[in-house]
Amino acid sequence: MPSDETRARARALWEALAGTPMSFPPAGGTRVVVSPRSGLCPAGWTGVVVLDGAALVTVPGEGTATSVRDALRGRPADIDAIRDALPATGVLGPAALAYLSPDRFRPAAAPPTVERLPGDHPALRDLEGSAGHDDTGEASLEDITSPAFVVRARGEVVAAAGYRTWPHRTAHLSVLTAPAARGRGLARSTASAAVAHALAGGLLPQWRARPEASRRVAAALGFEELGAQLSVEFGPGRPD
Repeated sequence: MPSDETRARARALWEALAGTPMSFPPAGGTRVVVSPRSGLCPAGWTGVVVLDGAALVTVPGEGTATSVRDALRGRPADIDAIRDALPATGVLGPAALAYLSPDRFRPAAAPPTVERLPGDHPALRDLEGSAGHDDTGEASLEDITSPAFVVRARGEVVAAAGYRTWPHRTAHLSVLTAPAARGRGLARSTASAAVAHALAGGLLPQWRARPEASRRVAAALGFEELGAQLSVEFGPGRPD
């Protein structure tokens, strides 16, 4: 179970990203606020984060706020129930949000040789090219601010992990493995090195993922899911 400190840090992160003074409601509740500069979602969208059974929702304007409050009235603070209740024309997610307390970390056992490269090394771009657009977009390896922790095969980088430093000293993990190299535990090995680096710096590791395979890697390292994130776009003509 994540520590109370880990839970508090996760809540503080998303409250800060909401872009306006606000806090999560008590468990079971949903709070909707207007925040055009919200970091919970793309600009102009509605952002939803559920942590520990409480939902934080940001909307771009008052018109959308009224519509969203009406749609969610009486609904549980559940990411799937919220998604189903909102009449969206575009949806990103939901993605699970998992966090790691230092005492829960389970490093990869007997890992292969993991090298460290600069986060902008050309070999990482080659890996992204081999992984394809969807997996590369999910991993967002190009956004890392940490070193990249990589495994090579025949001289080529076939797996890499790193993290981007987010507000409130959070390390947002990125992990990517070439399709031909999957199933060998390389994601866990590279991610383990990145997580150890983050923990050594006093950062809170965060793992956001939709694919089940990625969520299994996180669980193997000791991450525990506290909630989920969802972004929703409404069609033209929404009164704001």
